[in-house]
Amino acid sequence: MKFIKALWPTLVMAILLYLLGSSIGSIPPLGKLFSPYTGFWQNGINAEEKVINLPGIKGPVTIKIDDNQVPHIFAENNHDLYYAQGYLVASDRLWQMEFYTMVSSGRLTEIVGEQALEYDRYNRRSGMAKAAAETVDRLNEVPTVKAELEAYAEGVNAYINSLSDKDLPVEYKILNYTPEQWSPLKTMLMFMNMRNQLNGGSSDFRMTRMAQKYGLDVVNDLFPDFIKRADPIIPVGTKWNFEPLKIPEMPDEIMASLNVENKELSWQASRSEIGSNNWAVGGEKSATGLPILSNDPHLGLTLPSIWYQAQLVGPDVNVYGACLPGVPGVIIGFNKDIAWGVTNTGPDVLDFYKIKFKDASKKEYLHEGQWKPVTLRVESFKLKNGEVITDTVHYTHHGPVIYEEDLEDNFNKNVPPGFAMKWITHESQPTDLLCFRSLNRSKNYDDYRKALTYYNAPAQNFIFASNQNDIAITPNGKFPLKWNEQGKFLLDGTRADHDWQGFIPADQNPTVKNPPRGFVSSANQSLTDETYPYYIDYEYADPYRGTRINDRLNAMTGATIDSLRSVQNDNYSLMAEWFLPKMLAVADFPNEQVKSLLEHWNFMNDPDLVAPSVFETWHNTMMKMIWDDEFPEAERMTYPTDDRTLTLIEEDPESVYFDNINTKDKKETFAEIATLSLEKTLDSLSKNFGDMSNWNWSKVKNTGIRHLVPAFEAFSVLNINMGGGKTIVNATQEKWGPSWRMVVQLDKDWPVAHGLYPGGQSGNPASKFYANMVPAWSKGELYPLIYLKSKEENHQQIIKTFKIDPKP
Repeated sequence: MKFIKALWPTLVMAILLYLLGSSIGSIPPLGKLFSPYTGFWQNGINAEEKVINLPGIKGPVTIKIDDNQVPHIFAENNHDLYYAQGYLVASDRLWQMEFYTMVSSGRLTEIVGEQALEYDRYNRRSGMAKAAAETVDRLNEVPTVKAELEAYAEGVNAYINSLSDKDLPVEYKILNYTPEQWSPLKTMLMFMNMRNQLNGGSSDFRMTRMAQKYGLDVVNDLFPDFIKRADPIIPVGTKWNFEPLKIPEMPDEIMASLNVENKELSWQASRSEIGSNNWAVGGEKSATGLPILSNDPHLGLTLPSIWYQAQLVGPDVNVYGACLPGVPGVIIGFNKDIAWGVTNTGPDVLDFYKIKFKDASKKEYLHEGQWKPVTLRVESFKLKNGEVITDTVHYTHHGPVIYEEDLEDNFNKNVPPGFAMKWITHESQPTDLLCFRSLNRSKNYDDYRKALTYYNAPAQNFIFASNQNDIAITPNGKFPLKWNEQGKFLLDGTRADHDWQGFIPADQNPTVKNPPRGFVSSANQSLTDETYPYYIDYEYADPYRGTRINDRLNAMTGATIDSLRSVQNDNYSLMAEWFLPKMLAVADFPNEQVKSLLEHWNFMNDPDLVAPSVFETWHNTMMKMIWDDEFPEAERMTYPTDDRTLTLIEEDPESVYFDNINTKDKKETFAEIATLSLEKTLDSLSKNFGDMSNWNWSKVKNTGIRHLVPAFEAFSVLNINMGGGKTIVNATQEKWGPSWRMVVQLDKDWPVAHGLYPGGQSGNPASKFYANMVPAWSKGELYPLIYLKSKEENHQQIIKTFKIDPKP
């Protein structure tokens, strides 16, 4: 017994040392995490900057850091320019860069555990990692891009190789893993992540379910190709100066069958939260006589921030703007002569094909009367505990088989049909980065148009302005050549006439230059009017943002940076202007105070108002009550658009669609739905927020900027007091919103620009530059962007200068 007592302290110490040095499930080694020498608080220590000697650099590079921690990089050659960019971005955002690549390559299981396996399986089956690798294999076709990707990777790796355990970003310490070496493949995976976010949704299954349930006539009536109230991106009446290709003939059958009862079989719908605004006013509308350009892409509000600011100056370039961490160059920005920006086009470039296998081996599939071989690809998933799980993916000429319907099939009861994904992302074109490289160096409209020919996906509305007084916008990308509505429904993989029939020539993508109205703009609305000869898609954003922007720009004269900033922050609800009077006219109000509030509301979604909380909740509840009985979300269906609903309210308020099919003993009208949804709205707001004094819009909307790992809530900024909304030009929602606001005033000499994003340059939660721009962003302010002419220029906001020299 005495012997055991004597050993007990030693035994406890041994157990503690083991626990502190070992992972337990998803919990990291706590000793490593809390060590004063290597633990998470070391992430709050800033190293003193001086001359840095790095291997692989060819000449001296000067770095000037401004008071917002934006690097201004001056290099004597392009290799060193992108090497330095990689080094500096990695020093601020290394974990974020790698995390995004782990998502798109389907490798999250390695760092967070088995709970991510199904998510990884989806991402791996969708072919992003395969497409990224194939794109890298073709980089020899674009040698300048290849060289700059390799230089960028050298810079990232120089930073990684300089790190000790104490220097690792805190997320590596919490999740207990270490960074891998960077490579051009990882940059391509970053692009795949953006393609997935912006063009990775599809409504094929949902639309097919509805068509089989109600018929094509009903679906085409409720989901038309053109929105009635649309004010398209390319102004109505624009002439098309090209001879179009022959449009493929529509087949006798335009969709494949789907077992409507299988509610689980449905890929995600197109992401309605994602949207963006951009516009440019010409010199005739500008106070300076030269164009001003504005852009604010709406993406997920995350920390670390999606974007990273930098100025890049080399022998043939001087550009400033928003960069994607992990990608060389500037994605949205300006140089001395031009400015450009992007919004999401949202074309139908992801279609699903129903595949018919020959037998249970699934080695052959039927296409145009012939059995064709399937290509197999085995995907391996390494779990955090070291276990390896494999998944065999079947590839057809349509693409990878994502789903297999575990139901009887008419062809062979023992062979489940598969559903293959045809996605533009699988087209492994290596030139997308050449587009942005060219834009960084463009000097005029012709350069802009040439740059766009290199771009494939995700399709974007590229807006442009120059100091030669040109403005333009081009919905641009690689668009499949289709028969009308091809891909609106599930396609039949056995038929060649359901295949994509080629691509629309790049120079026939819709575009407009210097339109008579004096501005160009986009807000994810319809691309063109019905005269454009090609089918691109039928799903676009409701016209609220686009119409409101165009109304304001039409009325604007003497535009300045401040007047365009005011449009970015516009909180006016066109949805309320269009819907609310009709709702008020028929609803019975149980509360006169609420009625008076709405009747006297100015339609502004300002943060401290109660009226927008009531209207937004009422509208959402009303839409659900109108449509969820026919098109239940629980059965993976989709509601018709606001535009189609409003037309029904105006033209047929007793339409069958207002009747709830689940209430057999009565027939509801729009008036009854308006009253019932109002009652539910008031009950919901009272239940969730208490007294009406707590119903202010910012609280109900609840905007927050969350860390990329949901569990890391302590690294998030929540409960932000700001207005806006999903259908508002200031499109802030709970988790989505303007991810980068920029306004650039062109000049014959040097442009003047302002911008910021909801976060900060640093990815380190302990840094004062982690979320320092959030307060100004929430107020709608913009920071001056420091655009230096040369490394010799002194500027009062430059707070630090250091050099990178070759390692002796």
